Amino acid sequence: MTAPTFDEYDHDAHLRETFELAREAAARGDELFGSVLVRDDTVIMSDSNREITDDDIRRHPELHLAYRACREFDPDERASMVMYTSTEPCPMCAGGMTTAGFGQIVYSVGSDEIAAFTGNEPVVWSTEILAGVSDVVGPLLNEEGRQIHREYDW
Repeated sequence: MTAPTFDEYDHDAHLRETFELAREAAARGDELFGSVLVRDDTVIMSDSNREITDDDIRRHPELHLAYRACREFDPDERASMVMYTSTEPCPMCAGGMTTAGFGQIVYSVGSDEIAAFTGNEPVVWSTEILAGVSDVVGPLLNEEGRQIHREYDW
């Protein structure tokens, strides 16, 4: 059996898992971001934001999963993976993801939309940072993702 192409992956299910992780982060006292790393349409790692509770500015889920993937998988294996994330990666996370070299990044809520919620404009977009390294797809399930941010007390 051949591995499914990224287009055949269950994007909705994987994004909804990131939404649950984002809600868990918010309930714990962190900002609401969640991510899963998928290979062969199966979640192999997941994480949620822990920047506040771990007192560590690096504990964004995308960056932490990229770090773990670089330690556990070789470049060819990482190129066969998709990172799903509740929100478009920030420049720090996108930079880490260029090192990881994932095949695709899929997000729900764009950086421009987060800027509207938080008042913090991104200096550079993740698509610019990841150009030529990973395909960036999004926003998908945008209204569901935006609803989580509307419910959060930014």
